Amino acid sequence: MLDIKWLRENLDEAGASLKRRGDGTPVELEGLLDRDEQRRQCLKESETLKNQKKKLSATVGRLKKDGQDAADEMEQVRQINLRIKDLDAEVETCEREIEAKLLRIPNLPDRSIPDGVDEGQNREIRSCGQPPDFSFEPKSHVDLGESLDILDFKRAAKISGARFAVYKGLGARLLRALINFMIDVHTKENGYEEIYPPFLVNEDSLTGTGQLPKFAEELFQMRDDPLYLIPTAEVPVTNYHRDEILPEEALPVRYVAYTPCFRREAGSYGKDTRGLIRQHQFDKVELVQFVPPGRSWEALELLVANAESILQKLNLPYRVVVLCAGDLGFSAAKTYDLEVWLPSQGTYREISSCSNFTDYQARRSHIRYKKKEDGKTGFVHTLNGSGLAAGRLFVAILENYQQADGSVLVPEALRHYLDGEKWIRAR
Repeated sequence: MLDIKWLRENLDEAGASLKRRGDGTPVELEGLLDRDEQRRQCLKESETLKNQKKKLSATVGRLKKDGQDAADEMEQVRQINLRIKDLDAEVETCEREIEAKLLRIPNLPDRSIPDGVDEGQNREIRSCGQPPDFSFEPKSHVDLGESLDILDFKRAAKISGARFAVYKGLGARLLRALINFMIDVHTKENGYEEIYPPFLVNEDSLTGTGQLPKFAEELFQMRDDPLYLIPTAEVPVTNYHRDEILPEEALPVRYVAYTPCFRREAGSYGKDTRGLIRQHQFDKVELVQFVPPGRSWEALELLVANAESILQKLNLPYRVVVLCAGDLGFSAAKTYDLEVWLPSQGTYREISSCSNFTDYQARRSHIRYKKKEDGKTGFVHTLNGSGLAAGRLFVAILENYQQADGSVLVPEALRHYLDGEKWIRAR
């Protein structure tokens, strides 16, 4: 959530910044500030009336003490009370409307990110590793998974419908190995504390991180309970400190969490309707950080490096791109995407998004910190990134480590988690 005081004082800058997103948001700002001005005028009038009431009440007391008639003054106090009640109600209405509008306005894009309307204007920062040069036509992960009998999409569709998968045998073990491997790297090497959060969250949690109210249609909501399946571990882990004040000396706080994730996916992604790339249910290891405002940009670079470390240890070719303003997520100020090479598609595909949300989520979730220097409180900055998406990492392993005979070589870093298994072969 944006700071209404800052918006009031920097309306032109806010409008220009939000216009970079290309979604018409600046139009909302003027109506927002009109209601804010109305709220402030009501508060000003209420304060003036309360001062008048205080003086009149003193006069009433003095007149009664002297045995004089105070009926006129008492009537004035009654009228003032009625007006104050109306003003308080108007202030409450304004505040509800202001908050509702603020919740629908996205974060301000950082000045360092490129302009652009969609992913075509994202800018590559660096690449690492060379895509494999196969002497044969590489298969897709779907064909590999089915021929190796480690993925079953047909029975998954029978069980649940489209956009689901069953991992089986060495496929299930490989997925579990990837999750355990990522958790171990992030806890033992990258300095994160592991959390295992709930997979169902309330509306306040989704509002706090920015999924509600804007993205309600992408969520799976419970029928009989006021709960939602999580779209990402970002939601429960960020809300772990909702409505709290953290001591500055405790920052930065870094958490890692594995969870399944649940999202509605529209059927307009072409080839992504087949396979593991876009599923209603998928597994992800998530990294979340809470840092002081002055350290969030260096924290973002560290977050990206932490996510990259997984791809590096698995020797997978990838690149890092910075998202343009038009492709930026709703709550983010700046995002780097990690994209892994997929031979069957002949292109890089997203496997992690690492974002700095500045104080946007912290304002929505009321997550503050107490400054050591003067004891004052301020909002923390929050960051999060996939570390990584396990299903897409599974895809990258199958496709980049496939062999001419249809088998898949297990990356050395994972063999410990598979009891030394070196190959995935058809049974």
